[in-house]
Amino acid sequence: MIYEGKAITVSMIEGDIAELKFDLQGESVNKFNRAALQELEQATAAIAANEAVKGVLVTSAKDSFIVGADITEFGSYFAGSEDAIIEWLGYANAIFSAVEDLPVPTLSAINGIALGGGMEMVLSTDIRVMADSAKIGLPEVKLGIMPGFGGTVRLPRVIGADNAIEWICMGNEQKADKALADGAVDAVFPLETLRDNAIAMLKSAISGEINWQQRRAEKTGKMQLNSMEAMMVFETAKGFVMGQTKGHYPAPIMAIKTIQKHCSMTRDKALETESKGFATLAKSTESQALIGLFLNDQLLKKKAKEYDKQAKPTKKAAVLGAGIMGGGIAYQSAYKGTPILMKDINEAGIELGLSEANKLLSKRVEKGKMTPMKMGEALNRIRPTLSYGDFGDVDVVVEAVVENPKVKKAVLADLENQVSEDTIVTSNTSTISIDLLAADLKRPENFLGMHFFNPVHMMPLVEVIRGSKTSDEAVATVVAYAKQMGKTPIVVNDCPGFLVNRVLFPYFAGFAALVRDGADFQQIDKVMEKFGFPMGPAYLLDVVGIDTGVHANEVMAEGFPDRMKADYKTSMEVMFENERYGQKNNKGFYKYEKDRKGKPKKVADEVAYELIKPVVAEAKDYDADEIVARCMIPMCIEIARCLEENIVATPAEADMGLIFGIGFPPFRGGACRYMDTVGLAAFVALCDQYAHLGKLYQPTERMREMAAKGESYFPQAAAE
Repeated sequence: MIYEGKAITVSMIEGDIAELKFDLQGESVNKFNRAALQELEQATAAIAANEAVKGVLVTSAKDSFIVGADITEFGSYFAGSEDAIIEWLGYANAIFSAVEDLPVPTLSAINGIALGGGMEMVLSTDIRVMADSAKIGLPEVKLGIMPGFGGTVRLPRVIGADNAIEWICMGNEQKADKALADGAVDAVFPLETLRDNAIAMLKSAISGEINWQQRRAEKTGKMQLNSMEAMMVFETAKGFVMGQTKGHYPAPIMAIKTIQKHCSMTRDKALETESKGFATLAKSTESQALIGLFLNDQLLKKKAKEYDKQAKPTKKAAVLGAGIMGGGIAYQSAYKGTPILMKDINEAGIELGLSEANKLLSKRVEKGKMTPMKMGEALNRIRPTLSYGDFGDVDVVVEAVVENPKVKKAVLADLENQVSEDTIVTSNTSTISIDLLAADLKRPENFLGMHFFNPVHMMPLVEVIRGSKTSDEAVATVVAYAKQMGKTPIVVNDCPGFLVNRVLFPYFAGFAALVRDGADFQQIDKVMEKFGFPMGPAYLLDVVGIDTGVHANEVMAEGFPDRMKADYKTSMEVMFENERYGQKNNKGFYKYEKDRKGKPKKVADEVAYELIKPVVAEAKDYDADEIVARCMIPMCIEIARCLEENIVATPAEADMGLIFGIGFPPFRGGACRYMDTVGLAAFVALCDQYAHLGKLYQPTERMREMAAKGESYFPQAAAE
């Protein structure tokens, strides 16, 4: 044994080959934490000092190769100065460069996932081979940063600038065939023969058959681009990426600019340039927000896993009410492997539900994401029925009938008599109180909300709503079922609108008051889309459905009359009275025409302006900052109220609910992160500027207290 640590061992194999093996003790995957980096430094030094070593084989003892750097550990560096970040990167890069500078050929045998720092590790070796089932990539832009362990330096010199820009700026995991085609790896083998073939190739390098010195010289030298080629590659890429990101995500542009800067430099100077770009990004609000989202997502997964201990298995589910929503729920359950009954009161509903499921599965087949055989298996898991005959052994039922409390209560009372005493019954209500629906049930402990978002197959969030009498086992079972369906569950307590709609409607109220006061709804949409929302509030109301919006607004106004009951007729109500329901009948705030692909395209409609004239003030220009403030303040204050009332347990869950539920701009991190970024003291001061608009704009006492004490919703923001 040449070296033995808790993350890395080095032993001699085949006589003169040193096998550097990653096997991080106490973890299910290999990752670069501080200890692993230090051990790599020590292990590399031990190899360099051993004259018996003629080649180095880099392997993993785990199913994955190296999943990347440990962001929970290295993220603490980001709170330091840019100089401190650059210094840390200098230390890390010296270790990877020492691997690259070993006096013998080096080869990485990639048996599983090698992402981020793991990918940068294999790039520091001379030869790379991978299993046909493995994946590699540099996904750092998804965290608002870019590769910092030499990825922007080595990858373009290995696969060319064009390919490297695509890999780095898209941040995707790459399969073996793509990696081989682009030249990122030198060979692909079945997993079972990977090791033997890797050793054979390394021996070829040791014997001189493979010119590893030339490969190394290409990686450590300048890029082979003349000035005209460089200009074409980098300027074209910058234009394309800016069009895709709309300037909201600085990391891909910084990565391109960094590669452009160091393309005429040799390795060590190029690494310094990369470190400076990385440090700038690490200090950006976008990176703090996106890293925060990653950590929030980890928290959600951890909390969901804790529920597994109490959950009963869901082997068979049912959905009541077919239609588009019921069909979407049936599709999602069946596609992910859980058989589901789909009940409706008439054949037309059943046909609509089956048609929706069939359409969604067919699209997967068309895109090559599913075989026809798998599609058939999924469809067979959906059993349509007009009766309760087969409901005796159902584990979880999702009621998805019309959003009307009387109808829902009647259906639920009937259902409770048709299922076993252990069956968990849920309602896919978007606004109606769970306690209200549970009031007449015999087993309220087995009842809760399971709010899916439309379209079910695309929206990742499921709100799991606990009523006052809901049992822990029922909550745990539904959380587990949501995970089985491939969804992200967030557990919230019962109140009108729950979390997402309760917070969304104050945002709509801010929009409605702006329109009342003379703002142009098209301008509001443009400003809020520039802020980062996928669609502005008028467009979103059209997509949700004006009728749905009016109904939900009535529920919210009844639940929170002190701030959500309007004392004027809103533009949304005018649209509803004139049967302009949005996309569902092709007219709302906008009118809708079919584009070339047959999808609805919004078009400005003067009729909408004429209709709202009686309820709006004289047209007035508002600057973007005021529009943003008047829309965002009510949303942010309401999320604060939800936390204070324990509707949602943590700021992390609150923010993820908004990201996944309404498309809150990910680069802003959610409403709590947004308030932290602005600074709570500054945010409260902004609220006070608009306090004359009513209670929606008046911060809570707890918010004022936090502002006065310099507190924040996320501690790392305070450490900044």
